[in-house]
Amino acid sequence: MKELTISLNGESATPLYEQIYQYLKTEIQRRQILPGECLPSSRALALGLAVSRSTVDMAYMQLVSEGYIESIPRRGYFVCDLEGMLQLPQEVPAVSVPEEEPAGTCHFDFDINGIDEDGFPFHQWGKISRQVLREGPKLFRLGDPRGEKSLRCVLASYLHHARGVSCSPEQIVVGAGNDYLLMLLRVILGGNRRIAMENPTYKSAFLCFSHLGYEVMGIGMDACGMRVEELKRSGADTAYVMPSHQFPMGSVMPLKRRMQLLSWASDEAGRYILEDDYDSEFRYRGKPIPALQGYDNHDRVIYLGTFSKSIAPAIRISYMVLPKSLIAAYEKRGRDFSVTVSRADQKIIETFIRDGHYERHLNRMRAIYKSKHDCLVARLKGMAKICRVSGENAGLHVVLRFVNGMSEQEAVCRAEAAGVKVYGISDYDTSVLGQTASEGVLLGYASLTEEEIAEGISRLKAAWQDK
Repeated sequence: MKELTISLNGESATPLYEQIYQYLKTEIQRRQILPGECLPSSRALALGLAVSRSTVDMAYMQLVSEGYIESIPRRGYFVCDLEGMLQLPQEVPAVSVPEEEPAGTCHFDFDINGIDEDGFPFHQWGKISRQVLREGPKLFRLGDPRGEKSLRCVLASYLHHARGVSCSPEQIVVGAGNDYLLMLLRVILGGNRRIAMENPTYKSAFLCFSHLGYEVMGIGMDACGMRVEELKRSGADTAYVMPSHQFPMGSVMPLKRRMQLLSWASDEAGRYILEDDYDSEFRYRGKPIPALQGYDNHDRVIYLGTFSKSIAPAIRISYMVLPKSLIAAYEKRGRDFSVTVSRADQKIIETFIRDGHYERHLNRMRAIYKSKHDCLVARLKGMAKICRVSGENAGLHVVLRFVNGMSEQEAVCRAEAAGVKVYGISDYDTSVLGQTASEGVLLGYASLTEEEIAEGISRLKAAWQDK
């Protein structure tokens, strides 16, 4: 029988049984304890180590379950013959955790995907979460593939009143992010489609469509949005647009252009419009523009919404409103896919909306973002000889185009040298049809304080004005 000398540390955070298990495992791996050797009985080892027998039993059971030792009735515990086991070095190297990369010279990041994290409704969200979890084990059962019926009812009511979207709960599908919903849509519509996208556009959607095997083409834009005549010539059967606040250019599609798009969709069977309504909640002049879906009389608009901007990206709750004509296709092919948002999270967002907390949260965030927006725009007025501003009064970013002859690349490099990060429009240029989007930079302001905005713009002015 193998005699063991194990040093245990009673002050360690590691349980005693785990210390015994780790010692024996390491010794077996190093072949300091050879295959076939008999280990001390749990009673004998417990006496020798001055620990309880149950502590040794737990260590032995773990080794048995991993296959390092075996228990032979009325004989004891024996080391298994593990063929091909690697011998570990006597000194096991410590795992080094790399230090965080230095932040570099970027002190002010005008992140176009940022939000005001301090604005998250921590107290109310936590209260509702605790309330929801008290509902018990039923929350952990697999729910409706579309999403919880009660949530879809709340969403249908909210969309009707806030966005002018006309739909029933049966038309709504809930999912974890727009990427999942676009993948599900491929199952519903099939893969043999030609997708037209505004150029420049939301790059994540462009890449998603490309990875799904669609033929994707960029369509030029004017001040009103996607050029419909060019769309007609493209041969596309699906148009992806952001009419309420185009990303990245920030334009709002006027009613006349919306009607032209709807007319294009209704002219031929099988045509659809994907309306991505990602941040329509934030408009600082006038009321939010009603969704394109609300004007659709021919059942051709697929509406996409999300809480990523209005609450937080990590919430990962998005939704899709299908035309009535696609419900049968969803029932046939889409219901095979389980809902990707937990029932608990669905109940939390449902309660948050139903009890009026979402509306109050939006009102508060509109005030916060408007104040930041006004601060940014006011500071940019002093740069009229350098650049002109567009895309303001809505969303969480603005667009700058240079009038002093400076290129986008030069502007980005000069900004970086001044400790400021800005984002080029060209990063969102699909260039599928050989078109090149206008040069310029994007400034997101949601994640910065007003003081940081003021200092960041001051640095940009100094970096750009001597062109």
